[in-house]
Amino acid sequence: MKRKICLVEDDRDLREALCLMLQYTENYQVISAFQNAEEALQGIPLLQPDAVLMDINLPGENGIECVRKLKWQFPKLLFMMCTSFEEDEVIFESLKAGASGYILKTDGPAKIIKALDELFDGGSPMTSSIARKVVASFSRVTAGNKALQELTPREREILDSLARGKMNKEVAADMDISVGTVRKHIQHIYEKLHVNTRVEAVNLYLKR
Repeated sequence: MKRKICLVEDDRDLREALCLMLQYTENYQVISAFQNAEEALQGIPLLQPDAVLMDINLPGENGIECVRKLKWQFPKLLFMMCTSFEEDEVIFESLKAGASGYILKTDGPAKIIKALDELFDGGSPMTSSIARKVVASFSRVTAGNKALQELTPREREILDSLARGKMNKEVAADMDISVGTVRKHIQHIYEKLHVNTRVEAVNLYLKR
């Protein structure tokens, strides 16, 4: 039995090309193709496909939000992003929303079909350049977590206060220490985390 696939793609030529490509495969059939998220949010719950190929840059609501809403309704439904975006933030927002795979439109028909095969085999297919970004990000997070563990309890307390938007004077008052002492602690935090600004330190702390 062929797997049922839905497409969400606003480019008509590409949408038709993907439909045609999948219709000639042994394992897949396209049961519907949508040009925007609004249509997909109405149609996909009714059709209940096995997987969805989702573009990101859609008119109106974007593909990431569409995945997030549908994944909440149908946790077992598989989503694979098929897009032209390679930015780190977009990749991770897609994965956080519930996508199990992330491939690029430039990968070509053979790779897209192979990615679908991998998706249904329980994998998380990704274009090689996307996979490298994911691995690099995990490496940065691991290094950041290790650095955060080297902070003293007092330094972690101060960093937590900075993350909540408190100024040096407020931190000093809360901890009953001088502003100068707070500044010294912050400088030690910068050195241990290998950052130069409060924003960098807080971002690393929040992404831990």
